[in-house]
Parts: sequence; structure tokens; C-alpha cells
Amino acid sequence: MASRAPEKTLHVEVVTAERELYNGEATQVQAPGADGQLGILPGHAALLTFLTPGMLRIELGDAEAPLFVSGGFLEVANNRVTILADAAEHAEEIDRARAEEARQRAQQRLAEASNAEERAEYQAALERAVSRLHVLEFARRRTRRRLDVQGVHD
Repeated sequence: MASRAPEKTLHVEVVTAERELYNGEATQVQAPGADGQLGILPGHAALLTFLTPGMLRIELGDAEAPLFVSGGFLEVANNRVTILADAAEHAEEIDRARAEEARQRAQQRLAEASNAEERAEYQAALERAVSRLHVLEFARRRTRRRLDVQGVHD
């Protein structure tokens, strides 16, 4: 019996409750999984995991699309990656001033937290703000071509 040729791409869909951010092919997806950074290539084994706040990178050949995700779920099945994000945005949608303000506010509140519950809440807010700034900085410095997602996030 002849074996099948390996797939060259996988289908990726990134959605939130409000909108679809990406629906198309990719040669690789890098995501912030609950147990660390995940790299997903065509033919990846089935997987279901939580996402943590961080950068989601969708790559197709020499192009890429960096996005911020605040958390959610990632599922891999049948050469498809489905990401159900709590919140997500393309790098170019991130407002630097707003993200920096959120980071400073979270740091201040964390310093003033009076109990473990408050500390956990403000630490999570700080991680989200820092992750958004990281995605923005990564996108600013990138040398790769921007993956065309025209029409998906307009």
C-alpha cells in the first residue's frame, strides 16, 4: 500500500465571540499553549489545549500574521487548527498608548493588592498588557512579509 504524500499546509481558523480574525491556509502555527509555546505543522497529531495570553503566529511560506490572544482554546484535528480565543487582535490593531497605560495600571494595582485573589487578577491583567506590547514590538521589527488577511479583519 502506497503512503500518502505529506500535506504542505493546514487550514487555520481564528475566531472570537465577536469576529473571525483568520480563515485560511498556513505552513505553520505557533501558539502560547498552557504548557508552553506550541509549534504546529501540517500533519500534526490531534490536540486540544488551553491558550494563555501571548502571541499567535500564523505563517504561510515567507509571510506571517502575528496576533495577540488573551486566552482560549486550540484544537488540532484532521489537518485543521481551530482557535477559539477569549479575545484577539491583529498586531496592527493594538493601540500602543492604551496597552502601555493598561500595563502601568496593572503594575500599580498589583503593588497595592491586599490579598491573593487581587494579586492573581492584577498579575493576569499585567501579563495581557505585556503580551500585547510584545506582539506590537514583534510586528514592528519583523522583516517577513505580512500575511494577507484582507477582508477577514476589516
